[in-house]
Amino acid sequence: MNSGAQLDCSAPSVHRKICIQMTDVDSQSGRAMLKLRELLLRGDFHPGERLSELPLVARLGVSRTPIRLALQRLAHEGLLEMVPSGGFQVREFNLTDIWDAIEMRGVLEGTAARLAAERLGDPVEMRAIRDLQQQMDTTTLDTAESFASYMDLNEAFHAAVGDLAKSPMLIRSLAYVKTLPFAAPSAMVYARSKLPKAAALFIIGQEQHHGLLEAIEQRQGSRAEALAREHARLARRNLESVLSDQAILSCVPGASLIKFSRAARQ
Repeated sequence: MNSGAQLDCSAPSVHRKICIQMTDVDSQSGRAMLKLRELLLRGDFHPGERLSELPLVARLGVSRTPIRLALQRLAHEGLLEMVPSGGFQVREFNLTDIWDAIEMRGVLEGTAARLAAERLGDPVEMRAIRDLQQQMDTTTLDTAESFASYMDLNEAFHAAVGDLAKSPMLIRSLAYVKTLPFAAPSAMVYARSKLPKAAALFIIGQEQHHGLLEAIEQRQGSRAEALAREHARLARRNLESVLSDQAILSCVPGASLIKFSRAARQ
């Protein structure tokens, strides 16, 4: 990979936006998990590194029990793995893992879009998601704060599609998949802004959003599903574009956890 110039990856909440939303975020275990997850995706720990409770107690300022629960939850997400002799270590991902995570999100979001189209009862149900899209259309991506706002809106848009599907089981499945690196809808947004064709890629994404809303509103289930799956594949296109530039890739949460083959680096 090219080392490239050092990029500013410090946009507000770039890494936070990928964190799982938790109902017990105010609890010690919830806060410990969010902080530890942020550290993992930021690259503070290396793949294969063993995480011990006592050093984390001192680092995060909480007791051992919340740390233990946080480690168990992150292992359930897939960011950590259990060591046969006991404890946890940081998981290493290969590109196949990443592609599969993105593909799985596309499958689930495609199903959500199809169900949304089939189960739409009243067009008024589209009001909230159309308002989100309108805000995205008018957001100018020229500052770090505007990117943070756009990422919030994008995450909310994708969550709204799941809500329209009216399937709690599907929503839970999507929430799990989105915890994996690069699989969340906004995982690539900030890095994508650094690409030479950034403007064109954002236009494609916005056009896909509008097409998806139109398909749902017109009860075109198959079309909505196809558009949602194609939209998820845009994340793969974005990641493929940044693989050749280490400086841009470093702006992607979780990049330090990926093991690249020689072919991928060339």
